[in-house]
Amino acid sequence: MLQVGDKAPVFSGSDQNGNAIGLGDFKGRKLVLYFYPKDMTPGCTVQANNLNDHLDELQEAGYEVVGVSADSAARHCKFIDKHGLEFPLIADEQMDVIRAYDAWGRKKFMGKEYDGIIRKTFVIDEEGVIQKIIDKVKTKDHTSQILD
Repeated sequence: MLQVGDKAPVFSGSDQNGNAIGLGDFKGRKLVLYFYPKDMTPGCTVQANNLNDHLDELQEAGYEVVGVSADSAARHCKFIDKHGLEFPLIADEQMDVIRAYDAWGRKKFMGKEYDGIIRKTFVIDEEGVIQKIIDKVKTKDHTSQILD
């Protein structure tokens, strides 16, 4: 299990446009790497919109934002276009990044347990060290959780 103070796992993947994106691209910059279950779902949409609405504020504080789910690049493009998102989304269909960041596991919804993508966020500093892990994400107020 990853903890605050750990080196962030090195990752590489492709964004919604098929461009390579990885941890090394953010060396010297702070990164908000957030994991979410599925594009176009209510909670994921609220979370993405909250981050997007406050993107200037996050960037002024020195953060870049990258989202990760197992959705395809094409689905990410639809999600980005529909909501005007201004940050990249990694299409992690093989779930390599998701698993590296412990964002896959048991979940409970409406009394049923199942395996799935766990909504969580990692705040990573300029040296690639995890500064904060948010595992109780408030989708409507996620930016505040990051900046507090």
